Amino acid sequence: MVDSLNSQSIQSSPSDSLTHELDAQSEPMFYYFAYGSCMCPVDLKRTLGEPTYDYVVGVARLSGYKLGFYYRSPHRDCGCLDIVKDVNSYVEGVLYRLPMRLSDRLDIREDVSMGGYQHELITVSVDKNIYTNVRTYSVINKLPRELAPNDWYSNVVLRGASTCGLTEKYFWQLFYHIYRLQSYHQRQYS
Repeated sequence: MVDSLNSQSIQSSPSDSLTHELDAQSEPMFYYFAYGSCMCPVDLKRTLGEPTYDYVVGVARLSGYKLGFYYRSPHRDCGCLDIVKDVNSYVEGVLYRLPMRLSDRLDIREDVSMGGYQHELITVSVDKNIYTNVRTYSVINKLPRELAPNDWYSNVVLRGASTCGLTEKYFWQLFYHIYRLQSYHQRQYS
């Protein structure tokens, strides 16, 4: 899925770092990079209260970061995904172009007011297009080591990765990373 409103090779939001853009109806918009359960448009719809497929720009790549399960979700009681700087890695995810009116709902989902995640502005690429001042979320107080996700969370993440078309190589890396964490967790607690 390609954002037909954006034909330039570099997509940038205004320098005020609020990442507002105006669509044809002059509704303020922002770019959002999802790398965990929010990759799944069906699950994101549950939070935002409206269909999200039309907001998908495409599969995006974030260079200089890696994924890890460094957040213990109080709602899911398991490990959840986070991004960590790593110059030798990259993260694939989904780039959305969302209406600003949905921003608060996304912050609630990411436990921003509870000190779970925080906004981070990043640069991602979709095909050959570069998007700057893109919002994503990173964990504030990272766990010292990864915590295994539960089956429900893992399934939502993998469904989003598959549905939105992350590369096959990346999908299988993610799958095996989750499998190894869950296997280790089961050995430790059985």
